[in-house]
Amino acid sequence: MSRDESSANQADNDGSHTEQRQPHGQGNDTARHESAGHEIAEHYRTRIVSSLSEIGQAVWDELVGLQADANPFLSFAFLDALHESGSAAAQSGWQPQFVTLWRDKQLMAAMPLYAKGHSYGEYVFDWAWADAYERNGLRYYPKLLSAIPFTPVTGGRLLARDETSREALIRTLQALQSANDFSSTHILYPPQAQAQQLHDAGFLLRSGVQFHWLNPGYRRFDDFLDTLERKKRKNIRAERRKVHDADVRFRHISGHQATEADWQFFKRCYDNTYAAHRSTPYLNLDFFLRIGATMPQNILLIVAEREGQAIASSLVIHDGKTLYGRYWGALTHIDCLHFETAYYQPLEFCIANGLRCFEGGAQGEHKMARGFLPQQTWSAHWLAHPGFAHAIEDFLTRETGGILAYIDELNEHNPFKR
Repeated sequence: MSRDESSANQADNDGSHTEQRQPHGQGNDTARHESAGHEIAEHYRTRIVSSLSEIGQAVWDELVGLQADANPFLSFAFLDALHESGSAAAQSGWQPQFVTLWRDKQLMAAMPLYAKGHSYGEYVFDWAWADAYERNGLRYYPKLLSAIPFTPVTGGRLLARDETSREALIRTLQALQSANDFSSTHILYPPQAQAQQLHDAGFLLRSGVQFHWLNPGYRRFDDFLDTLERKKRKNIRAERRKVHDADVRFRHISGHQATEADWQFFKRCYDNTYAAHRSTPYLNLDFFLRIGATMPQNILLIVAEREGQAIASSLVIHDGKTLYGRYWGALTHIDCLHFETAYYQPLEFCIANGLRCFEGGAQGEHKMARGFLPQQTWSAHWLAHPGFAHAIEDFLTRETGGILAYIDELNEHNPFKR
């Protein structure tokens, strides 16, 4: 994708330690990481794992399920599909280095973590920082990144059974930073409370903006429309009418119902979106087939059809509270088809199923006209070079002021009735 990234085996854990190759010429340094971990968190055993199979699905998902800020993207099924499909694996520049803390055979804390040699697929942009390093003869890559690859969704990054284990996890991460040749560490889309914990530990905080739709308990789509200003309500009805008058109809396909042919069609639409932006898609068909098979309860495919032929599709992920807009694409152009397939059909699904929030993904000020409101997001950053750390801290102070002013301005022009 372009730099602005614009675009509409489970294994049993027996508690034993296996040495692993650390990236970037560090050699078999897991023992050194364990030693550092013992020094700062003496009640835990530290393991750096390069595959979730070393932890096991039951163990990983049990820890994730204890988190108040869990979501489907933190699940073993989603992460393992990214890794095993090769979409986010060492060969694609995402070297898993998950930090785990153990007490006997119990997983007490963990962090999804990657060693990266580029900044693609992150949605919190640090290309200018990398360029500044290069201009000054310094190396920005490799860096450490804690995120869900290609997924700008807020959720826990410091997964822990209790606050003591969470604090130990932060200290272990700091030891890992110091023990290796990484320029920096970046933790993307943590919840605000975890962002503050990281800030207290010396990380710099960065703010961003997303647009989310909130459902106070609408019973039908017109209930939502009735809350909007007259012009916005009229525009949405006009957009929906254009699609209907073009004889487009929609099918909602749950993950349990989706066939391989459905996924193949969606992949064609997904690839077409990237091609339209002259970008290379991150995710392959194997990834989509894997999540379709392993987490069908979280998946909805929306397929647009005209004259019996499928012409567009969107994929959304959901749990019991939130729907997450992910990807959309079309094989032919119809005016307003994007808004209907990627926004209005998912909103209908939220209302019908009582979901309280629709997170529309990265970017998209245009979403406000469709009832989405700005929400502040967070990321946390540590830089080893003191001079650059100071310069970036100054930049982030100014940038945050601008972000907060931008959110205030957007809220003053929200689409709802005063």
